[in-house]
Amino acid sequence: MQGNHFGRYFGITSFGESHGPVVGVLLEDVLPGIDFPYEAIRKELERRKPGNGEFSSSRIETDEFEILSGVFEGKTTGMPICIIVKNRDARTGDYDFLRDVFRPGHADYSLYKKFKIYDYRGGGRLSGRETVARVIAGNIPQALLKDISFSSYSIQIGKIKAGRRDISFINQNKLFWSDKSNYYELKEWLEDVKKEGNSCGGIVEVVVRGLPAGLGDPVFEKLDANIAKAVMSVGAVKGIEFGKGFSLAELSGYEANDTIIPNESSTNNCGGILGGISTGGEIVFRYVVKPVPSIKKTQLTTNISGESLKISVTGRHDICIIPRVIPVVEAMVKLVLTDAISYQKMISEQSHYLADFRDSIDKIDEEIIMSIYRRQQISEFVGKYKEINNLPIDNPEREKQIIERIENLCKLLELPEKEVEQIWQILFRCSKQRQNSKC
Repeated sequence: MQGNHFGRYFGITSFGESHGPVVGVLLEDVLPGIDFPYEAIRKELERRKPGNGEFSSSRIETDEFEILSGVFEGKTTGMPICIIVKNRDARTGDYDFLRDVFRPGHADYSLYKKFKIYDYRGGGRLSGRETVARVIAGNIPQALLKDISFSSYSIQIGKIKAGRRDISFINQNKLFWSDKSNYYELKEWLEDVKKEGNSCGGIVEVVVRGLPAGLGDPVFEKLDANIAKAVMSVGAVKGIEFGKGFSLAELSGYEANDTIIPNESSTNNCGGILGGISTGGEIVFRYVVKPVPSIKKTQLTTNISGESLKISVTGRHDICIIPRVIPVVEAMVKLVLTDAISYQKMISEQSHYLADFRDSIDKIDEEIIMSIYRRQQISEFVGKYKEINNLPIDNPEREKQIIERIENLCKLLELPEKEVEQIWQILFRCSKQRQNSKC
C-alpha cells in the first residue's frame, strides 16, 4: 500500500519519525534544469518549525535540509531528489513514562490496534514532525505556481472569533490572526489556557488567487475533493468547507447560485470550484484544527494491558498549533495544484516534447507495477485463507468470470481482447504461484 505516497503526476514519498535520526522526502517527477528553490523552502520551514512563538512547543529544531541526490550546481537533474532533515533536539527520555500507555486524543490506540506496535516517542510516524517533508516538497514546484498566491489566516482560535479580515495585520503577528481589534484579548485568553495546562484549536481561512479556469476533473478527481483529501491528511485537521460551505444549507437555490456575468465580478458562493473544476475565481476554503491533544491537565486513559489510569502529558508541546499548520496546509494544496496543472498540460497537448509524453507513460507504468504488487500481496492472503479452510487453489469458474468482464471492458474501450487476455493469464499463473508460496 502507498500510504506514505501522495500525488499522481507530481508524486512524493515521505519518510521518518519524530524521534528517529531524520525525516525526509523523495521526489521522482521533477523535470531537469529547474532552479532549486532553496530560499523559498527555508522560508516556509521557518514558519513551520517549533519554538517560534510563546504558544508553540519549545523544541528547538533548525530544520536545515540536506539534499542527497537529484540537484547539481543549484539545478534539478531529472533524477530522483532525496532530501532529509536531521532531528537534533528530540528528547526521547521525556516519553519513557508513556511506554505502553495510550495518550487521549492521539493515535496511539488505533495505531496499536492496526500494527500491534506503536512508537510512544512523540507519536513516531504520526507526529507533526513528519510535516517537514510536506513543506519541503510543496515548495519545490515554484515554476508551475509562479502566478498563484496564497492568503491563509486564522478566523477563530478557541472561543475568540475574528470580526474582520485585516490582510495587512496577518503577517504582523505570529498567530496569523486577521482581526487587529481583538488580538490582545486573544493573547490574554491563550495565556489563561497555557496556565491551565490546556490547549485549543481553531479555524483557518485560505484564499488562493491566480488559478486558471479548467483545473480538476469531474467525478473522482474533482479539484475540491483532492484539496480536501490533501488538507485532511494533515494530522491536526478535522474538517473543511469550500465557499459558503455548511451555511449553504440555509440558502435557497436562487441565493446560493453564483451569477455568471461576462467581464464583471460576481459572488463566489462555490468557493471557486464547480463540478470539481476551477472557475477561474478565487478558491476559498476553511479548515478546522483540533486542540493539541498533549496537555498537562489530568485525563483518564488505559494501557496495553487494559488497565485504567490517570495521565498528565508533560514535555514540550504547543498550546495552539494553528501557526505551524498553516504552511503545511499551503504546501499540500500546492502539491494538489501542481498535480492538476501537470495533468491539464498533458491533456491540452501543451507538452510538445517527447520527454514529456514519455514521462506521462512512465507514471502510468509505475501505477501498473504498484497495482500488480498489491494484487500479489492480496493473493498471499487468499492462499492462506484457502489453506486454513481447505479450499483448492485452482478456481476455473472464477477465472472465466474475470476474463468475461475483461473482454467486455476491452470492447467498451476498443482494446485488443486477445492481447489483454494473455496478460491476465500471466497474472492468474503468478497469483496461483503466490498462493502456493512459490512465487
